[in-house]
Order: sequence, then structure tokens, then C-alpha cells
Amino acid sequence: MSESKVIVVGNEKGGAGKSTLAIHLAVALAHGGQRVVVFDLDVRQQSMAHFFANRQRWLAANGADVPSPVNGLSEDEARTLLSPNDDASVALFETAFERAAADADFIIVDTPGGDTALSRRAHGLADLIVTPMNDSFVDFDMLGTVDPVSLDLVKPSLYSETVWECRKQRAAARMRSIDWVVLRNRLASTEARNRKRVDERVQALSRRVGFRVGPGLRDRVIYRELFPFGLTIADLSSKIRPVAVSLQHVAARQELRALMHALGLSEHAGDRLMAAQ
Repeated sequence: MSESKVIVVGNEKGGAGKSTLAIHLAVALAHGGQRVVVFDLDVRQQSMAHFFANRQRWLAANGADVPSPVNGLSEDEARTLLSPNDDASVALFETAFERAAADADFIIVDTPGGDTALSRRAHGLADLIVTPMNDSFVDFDMLGTVDPVSLDLVKPSLYSETVWECRKQRAAARMRSIDWVVLRNRLASTEARNRKRVDERVQALSRRVGFRVGPGLRDRVIYRELFPFGLTIADLSSKIRPVAVSLQHVAARQELRALMHALGLSEHAGDRLMAAQ
């Protein structure tokens, strides 16, 4: 349907950091000069849509200018997606998606924490699926089932099977598969036995269903501090500094650089962000 690169951030569990990841990817790519269109399909929460609305208001109020993605849905279209009619919602999304694909370098889709028709359709359009998970068996259950006695991997989850089907269909239709990356998000700062156990099961499942494993974003205060301004660490400069700068900012920028590298997006993120500090 398009030559745009489509990145879908999704899983079927809330609270894993999907919106935070989608926001940071979109802003980092915009700073690299990419034309980025975002779709927030979490039609009730709308965290990403609210973030970019805050961004426009803060920039206008402070006379600041930084690159920004474009929202692929108007406010009326976003409200229409709340319709209980799945066919109508999917048709509206497809129309908006085709409109965006005509002009965008990247399309980034933030999906809800659940199995919906909109989410399934978005996954089918992806070139890259990014699935964040917290460092626990609670989140791993979204990817696969383990034996309660041995903790051995038993089978992939319904979500993993959904992605597997999308990848098969995409490969058959376009002769290329969907790249799938699972990010270990919000990792604890200290090594723990439970972390090792989770990691072993993630690696085993990756070999079974064919995803890559990469580093995500830690649960840093700076991400929460910048959210109400609609800003990310990629935006901070001598002129844009709504919060006090600390060493945490440097660590967070390094973390974002590692994320972009793991996803194969470094060359599209711009020299200012990717340059070592």
C-alpha cells in the first residue's frame, strides 16, 4: 500500500510502555529530517495523541521550534474510531493510512492493550513490529506460556500467534516478512534471579517464533517530567529546557540511541541525537 516504513508498537497488555516508545521513536525520526505520521489507535486512552497536542501548545506558547510528527487522524476521525462498528473503524483507519502513506517516510502506530480489529489491521500493515515488555513473567505471559512447575516454555501466546499469522500473510503477499523486535523495557537496575529466568524464556521463545530481542527504555523520571510539555530528551537543548538538566538526561539519551540502533533506525535519527556525548 505504501513505500513508507510502517512501525507498529503493540502487544495485548497495558502498562508495558507502548506509548512512551512510540513517542520517542516518532520524535527521534523527526529530528532526523524524516516525514513522520503518527496514529494513536488506543482510542480511549489517546496518550500519544495527547502528548503531541501538548507539544504544539508548549512550542507555540514558548516561541520554540523543533521538528514534530503529524497526526494521521483528525479529532473527528479519532472520535469516529470509538464506534462499536469494527468494519467502519477499520475502513476509516485504512483511508487515513493511505492518505498518510502518500507523503510520509515513516508511519508509527500506537496500538491499544488488547485484541481489537484496529490493532490486528495495523499489525498486518507493519514493516516492523516493536513489542515492549516489562521484566516479569506477568508480561512474558503476553508472549508465551510457561509450565508452572519447571518454568519451561510450553507454547506461544495468542498474541504471538497473531503476529506469526501477520508475518506469514505479509511474506506471501509482498515476498518479505515483518521484522519483529521484543524490547526488554523498564529493566531493573540490579541483576536478579527472576530477571535471568525471564531472559532465558524470552530467548527460547525468540528462537521458536522468530523475533529479535533488544533493549528498551528504563522507567526514568525524566520521561514522566517531559510528558506534560510534549517533549522528549531528543528535544532538549540550550534553548529548550523546561526541567533541570542532570546526568540522568545523558543516560536517557544514550538509552534512546541504543534503542534506535537495535531497531535499525540509527541512520534516520539525525546526527545531533546519535552523536556520542
